[in-house]
Amino acid sequence: MSFSLLVFTHAAFTQSADSAKMVSHISGNLSLTNNGISVIPTFTLGKPAAIFSLSMGKNRFSFDPDLRFSLSGKPWGFIFWARYQVLNKGKFRMSTGTHLGIAYSSTPLPANGDSKEEVTVAKRYLAGELSPGYSLSKYISIGMYYMYAHGIDPGTTKNTHFVTINSSFSNIKLSNKVSLAFNPQVYYLKMDANDGCYLTAGVTVSKKQVPVSMTVFINKTIQTNIPGSSDFLWNTTLTYSFHRKYRQL
Repeated sequence: MSFSLLVFTHAAFTQSADSAKMVSHISGNLSLTNNGISVIPTFTLGKPAAIFSLSMGKNRFSFDPDLRFSLSGKPWGFIFWARYQVLNKGKFRMSTGTHLGIAYSSTPLPANGDSKEEVTVAKRYLAGELSPGYSLSKYISIGMYYMYAHGIDPGTTKNTHFVTINSSFSNIKLSNKVSLAFNPQVYYLKMDANDGCYLTAGVTVSKKQVPVSMTVFINKTIQTNIPGSSDFLWNTTLTYSFHRKYRQL
């Protein structure tokens, strides 16, 4: 996280005069899924969920909130990312970021007759990320991802390390208008004294000029001693996407 903050501070003071004419963007996704799977895929809400993610920025900077709810309307998790694109030249790319995350959980109130009331508890995390990547071709890329998160509130995991080796195979033609993307990865997760290794894969089907896509995602445990990890998870997600760019005159 300290590295991310250092990059943000350095970049803020080294913008050239040419950056006055900046390209702004706003994009987002609205997703509905039968099983809400967390940013760290071994954890799940265990029920259908709605996820709204937005990205707003200029040139290399962006603000990327990610809001997650159960379909009953209860908040599940909020993540407020600030990101900076360190490198995007030729085949190489690298970005860094930092965020405040809020995880919500429902806790039963002390028994009082037949009362089944619950209270929603919010727990805060601070995190930093680093994401380098390399394009092997127009439609094939490989990369790594590292995130460190620190739990602020009592009862949170104090130190979480999340490391992935990932790849992307996009625009696999199924027909003239329908294409498929395949995104496998392996990851290592360490939460305080416990750790584990996992495998994930996602397959997304989309159609040209249609802003709706469908993704099937799986997560399989290779080895773990982390409490609460699921041996096997899957979900299906329907996503509506939009993207706009604006150039300052």
